[in-house]
Amino acid sequence: MDDTDRKLLSALRHDARASLSDLALELGVSRTTVRSRIERLQRAGEILGFTVVLKEDTARDPVRGLMMLGIEGRGADRIVRQLNGLSAVRATHTTNGRWDVIVEIGTPTLEAFDAVLAQIRRLDGIVSSETNLLLSTRKAAG
Repeated sequence: MDDTDRKLLSALRHDARASLSDLALELGVSRTTVRSRIERLQRAGEILGFTVVLKEDTARDPVRGLMMLGIEGRGADRIVRQLNGLSAVRATHTTNGRWDVIVEIGTPTLEAFDAVLAQIRRLDGIVSSETNLLLSTRKAAG
């Protein structure tokens, strides 16, 4: 991946609906170059897809947060399966460092959020947790 690819990916993150002509103008290359680079990045697995974020997607979860979990022993796979079965869990991420799993949670109220936290903390094998509420999102991942 070269500098032009990185600039193209940055432009697409900003506006995935930008026309090939607009992208070409912004990058100082031809439309054909933009199209072939996008196709190559898709084939290489760098671009996995394009998505739309709807207003209702953010409105349905006015209370959102990240819960970091420490897991005892080798129970991470089992716990991730249990987490993914909870309706308030939007995503689970395994990670390295202090925490074993990071859970994205979305609920309609603080009370519901608190109930989900309590439910997760009771799962067998979770030994520690830390939770942060998300106050605002300036750029959503797609």
